[in-house]
Amino acid sequence: MTTSAAPDRHNKPGGVDYDVVIIGAGFAGMYQLHKLRQMGMSAHIFETGDDVGGTWYWNRYPGARVDIESMEYSYSFDDALQQEWRWKERYAPQPELLEYARHVCDRYDLARDISFSTRVNKLAWDDDARSWTVSTSDGKSTTARYVIAATGCLSRPSEPTFEGMEDFRGEMYWTSRYPREGVDLSGKRVAVIGTGSSGIQTITTIAPEVGHLTVFQRTPTFAVPAHNTRISDQRDAEIKANYDEIRRLGRETTVGFNQPPGNVMFADVSPEQAREDLDKRWARGGLGFSFGFEDVLFEPVANEFVADYVRNRIREKVKDPQTAELLCPTSYPIASKRMCVDTGYFETYNRDNVDLVDLQTEPLKRITETGIRVGSREIEFDVIIFATGFDAMTGALNSMDIRNGTQTLREKWNHGPRTYLGLMSHGFPNLFMVTGPQSPSVLSNMMVSIEDHVDWISQALSDLNASGQTRIEPAADAEENWVHTTNDLANLTLMPQANSWYMGANIPGKERVFMPFVGGVDTYAQIITGVRVANYHGFELT
Repeated sequence: MTTSAAPDRHNKPGGVDYDVVIIGAGFAGMYQLHKLRQMGMSAHIFETGDDVGGTWYWNRYPGARVDIESMEYSYSFDDALQQEWRWKERYAPQPELLEYARHVCDRYDLARDISFSTRVNKLAWDDDARSWTVSTSDGKSTTARYVIAATGCLSRPSEPTFEGMEDFRGEMYWTSRYPREGVDLSGKRVAVIGTGSSGIQTITTIAPEVGHLTVFQRTPTFAVPAHNTRISDQRDAEIKANYDEIRRLGRETTVGFNQPPGNVMFADVSPEQAREDLDKRWARGGLGFSFGFEDVLFEPVANEFVADYVRNRIREKVKDPQTAELLCPTSYPIASKRMCVDTGYFETYNRDNVDLVDLQTEPLKRITETGIRVGSREIEFDVIIFATGFDAMTGALNSMDIRNGTQTLREKWNHGPRTYLGLMSHGFPNLFMVTGPQSPSVLSNMMVSIEDHVDWISQALSDLNASGQTRIEPAADAEENWVHTTNDLANLTLMPQANSWYMGANIPGKERVFMPFVGGVDTYAQIITGVRVANYHGFELT
């Protein structure tokens, strides 16, 4: 999909070009467009890329793969869709996820209402006209009654600069913008900087191909095995026959996906029972590993027991004791950063062509013409790959100039995001966010959170239309209460103790505030449903 659809402005509803402009054609934007069409509202998507897919369009680095099981990391709104699509692997790789996104786009004929290769640069609110003016990279402006930002939580790359980058004579790549055609790394001396999820997946995938691989690690990562497999025909049929129940049970969890039951407290079991449970979860694989005990994110003793279990597993996998210790996280609680799901990551360090550099003991001094200088030595490379992650949660929204006449959203959020329910921000009427900051978002199965938000926003717009109202905005006190609620809940847990991207700690100068809602998607769904039933309590409708 390399062409852009031209916006159709022949039928202007109420003096605007569209009822709704949607920003982003990832899974959130596509579903939102589909819902609005069903409601009879005019809508148009502006998408920076030249294809649909969002996260799975941009993240095409080697080994990119989802960390939620494919059968649950998918739309549930149309049973015909979930019955006809055949997932190949337990954890789908990026090409398969992009193929799925394209299938959805074609199935519902969405592309005719999408302008590809078109970035939204500015949003300007006109309170008299009660509409937004959307300025795009093609120099055009579009007006809409409502704007829905489906911009994604991990879509704004973090690309820190290192001294001397301009001097390097080799090749440099970022995992967040990896070349679509791939890169031939065979026989080359390759550096990977960063050991988060994208770094781990890249390292594991390219190690057998490169001549020599050097990993630069600032902070080690807790990773649990995926035990990825092909999905058999029998397993596929079994899940599809029970999809309604699987979806229901997933939505009743805190994270939005099915996992082995773990409704026990660590203090209520013996150490032997605790290890037996962790053994079973390790053998099963996946993110459900860290949910064996309800108090793992609240009680330091429980957390340390689980963390030590994983550290011992790392020591079992890595032959060199010194390297194993460098790979064992000790500076933050387990699960306070997003857990990584790996397919042989730690075993990679047993290869003769792989080295690990600990940036805590050998700081990165600069990039040189021929490589990287760390500590007192210089290592030569042909290729440097930066796996430095994203400006999460707020980055994509703050990258746009969003103005309400007197203030920008970026200015308002200078000391951290301020939203009501992660859906809207006071002072910026008729601007909705799908999986915005202070909603469960990245602490959940994103597909469940996306559907929850899109369904809620769509119902709100339907109710506004039915009542003849054209403006919705959170009340200042409701927003203030929600910000405090989000912060207070986070502070009850161990999660703020980590310098994570949940806190914005990976972005220099960004104020450290815990951004997601930790109360769980099950609780959150009840809250937003209650708000709607109570005539949109906390919102001002006019």
